[in-house]
Amino acid sequence: MKYSILKSTLLTVAAAGLLASCGSGGAIVSPPIGNIDSTPLKTQALTEEQAQNWKDYDLVTDTIPGMSINKAYTELLKGKKGETVIVAVIDSGIDIEHEDLDGVIWTNEGEIPNNGKDDDNNGYIDDIHGWNFLGDIVDENLEYERIVRDKAMLPEEMVAKAQKEYDAKVNEAKQQKAFYEQQIAAVKGFDSKLQIATGKKDYTLEDINAVDAKDDQDLEQAKGIAGRVFPQYDSFKNLIDLLQGEVDGLVSLLNGDKLKTNYRKDILNDDAYTWDTPVYGNNEYSGPDPEKADAFHGTHVAGIIAAERDNGLGANGVANNVKIMVLRAVSQADEYDKDIAKAIRYAADNGAKVINGSFGKYHSPNAQWVWDAIKYAETKDVLFVNAAGNEGLDTDFIQVYPQDQVLVGEEISDNFITVGALNFEYGSGLIAGFSNYGKSSVDVFAPGVAIYSTAPNNKYRNAGGTSMASPATAGVAAVIRSQYPKLKASQVKQVIMDSGLTTSARVILGGKEADMKSFGETTVSGKMVNLYNALILASSL
Repeated sequence: MKYSILKSTLLTVAAAGLLASCGSGGAIVSPPIGNIDSTPLKTQALTEEQAQNWKDYDLVTDTIPGMSINKAYTELLKGKKGETVIVAVIDSGIDIEHEDLDGVIWTNEGEIPNNGKDDDNNGYIDDIHGWNFLGDIVDENLEYERIVRDKAMLPEEMVAKAQKEYDAKVNEAKQQKAFYEQQIAAVKGFDSKLQIATGKKDYTLEDINAVDAKDDQDLEQAKGIAGRVFPQYDSFKNLIDLLQGEVDGLVSLLNGDKLKTNYRKDILNDDAYTWDTPVYGNNEYSGPDPEKADAFHGTHVAGIIAAERDNGLGANGVANNVKIMVLRAVSQADEYDKDIAKAIRYAADNGAKVINGSFGKYHSPNAQWVWDAIKYAETKDVLFVNAAGNEGLDTDFIQVYPQDQVLVGEEISDNFITVGALNFEYGSGLIAGFSNYGKSSVDVFAPGVAIYSTAPNNKYRNAGGTSMASPATAGVAAVIRSQYPKLKASQVKQVIMDSGLTTSARVILGGKEADMKSFGETTVSGKMVNLYNALILASSL
């Protein structure tokens, strides 16, 4: 499941000092103060440029909790190219023709394009830029729905857990449907009012800000809501489309449609519960939709990692010397364990040094396949960067997949790092309200709210979630591996965890002001990812 933060959006709608230098031209820094609740550092709203690039800013100089990307390139990376690093993006597919990505897509040099042969003998025919493990599948079921549907062949305990969730979701869907329909009506009302006020059908946030409400409370409310929605979704229309998609899904659930469908069998002709089957899928890297709509999530993730830097186009990726391997394995619903495990192995076998996984779920019929693949990737010295999830949960007590541990149990490998999402506000709201957290299960936090990046068909958009925090961290890992290629995956993980910024402040968890902990209690490292510090620490190893 590509992690979504729609729920948190709907809720919106209704110390100082330097540590010892490591001798690489800079010094590891700490946040300017520890008590960020009592002394807010930034009270003004972000400028448009800051909002689009906040992940790149520096906490010490800009009081924006970014990853010091600009500072690292200016002070530490100037004139240094490093080695090219292959980053595998296991996701919904990527628009490989995007103007800001076309120069950073990995090419399998052992394969002759479009000759219908497996030239490099890796089992995949014409896998020029990676592989599409979903074939023509777009829609899918959630894992608990598939378990209920396929219960005859699965363990009783697993089925009972899935059935309980399914029954609860049906009851909840009845209420949610009415709620979403009310939200659609409200958003349409705001949209209509602002169309009239601006005189435009497709208005921008600048157009909205120029409107004088003139004591019109309804118009003032519409402006306020737009100010919160537009940075995330660019328009009310995009939000309405997302809400309607939720309604359609709820109607399908209430009708029992999901238990009657088997997309994998009907479209892909593959058995998800049997590992040793013939190769399936194809090399359509953005999926079957000619408009590439299904590839938004993967394209956005790829841009965060590697959008071509300083080329005058819409976004700058974190890393400047990478190639993106495209592995389409995540549909509109939950991913299959089989596809994820095979994608991890493909990446490890074909030269990837970093894998980004911006997906996750809470049921896993074949979790062992994925764990075995993670351990296999470890033998190939591949770092797996994983999104923590967007349900605002403490995953020390609620199991999420994939992970490299069961709840707070021992980690199965040293090449797996889990990332939660930061907000751009340096204060008690530092952790994004939607982000999962966990003192044992989440390793670090990175920017994940309103991240501006590439979208299909040469477009650019904001999106938020731990899905965005993970590639931000993967980009940092790629820069480290490029500049310091002798460091092992486990060392890169440790560098990222040890070098980040920390704070002693108490932060709100799950978007609930009554639920607060010190930042250090929300994550293994107690750190926010910081490229500048990571490069300094890496240079000392």
